[in-house]
Amino acid sequence: MAPTRIRKELLSPATNLFTENRIDLGQRSDWYILNDVSLPDSQTAFARIEHVMSDLLTRGLRVITLGGDHSITYPIIRAFAKEYEKLSILQLDAHPDLYDELEGNPYSHACPFARIMEEKLASRLVQVGIRTMTDHQRKQAERFEVEVLEMSDVGLLRELTFEGSVYVSLDMDCLDPAFAPGVSHYEPGGLSTREVLTLIQGLKGNLVGADIVEFNPDRDPLGITGAVAAKFLKEILGRMLACAESFT
Repeated sequence: MAPTRIRKELLSPATNLFTENRIDLGQRSDWYILNDVSLPDSQTAFARIEHVMSDLLTRGLRVITLGGDHSITYPIIRAFAKEYEKLSILQLDAHPDLYDELEGNPYSHACPFARIMEEKLASRLVQVGIRTMTDHQRKQAERFEVEVLEMSDVGLLRELTFEGSVYVSLDMDCLDPAFAPGVSHYEPGGLSTREVLTLIQGLKGNLVGADIVEFNPDRDPLGITGAVAAKFLKEILGRMLACAESFT
């Protein structure tokens, strides 16, 4: 339900398509919304996601994906790694998602970045907003040389820079639940909406792709989280269009 809800909020007459950096998305013809990807069953879902993403990327497109739980990032990055030799990932999340496996499943929503890093699909992984780091995941972070900015390190965000191609993976639970109650796993003490917007708008590097995941509409009766996700989508899209003009 999440992708449909985010698209609805993006195009809602209650707001407009201007980004805060004054890009009028409503007057731009260089972006468009694709239909949902059909995923027939869990056994073939990852292969289907990777195939569709690879097709889009070989056409020279920059892609923002709406999820869905965080497991989808792994097949997405598999496709991106074929096109971008040195890809950096900025992960905004309450959880590191570095478990080797969860309840016997190495491909769960708690494991995508373990798979990504052990397959060397990214040259750099920076995690921001983390506040649930276990001993196992800390060892995993050390093993894969992940740069972790826990919430206690949030003051260092101003020093965060990237070179080359960057992919942003935005888990909605990176936010404090006060800003985004429509998620499945509440973790108090997170980022504010404004902190995430500032990070997106000031992102250094060539933004080539992104995903917005872990929005749970069943837990969002007032539509607050859907509106925030749509706001993030709009600002990511604006930043991506600016990068497309600068890095050509």
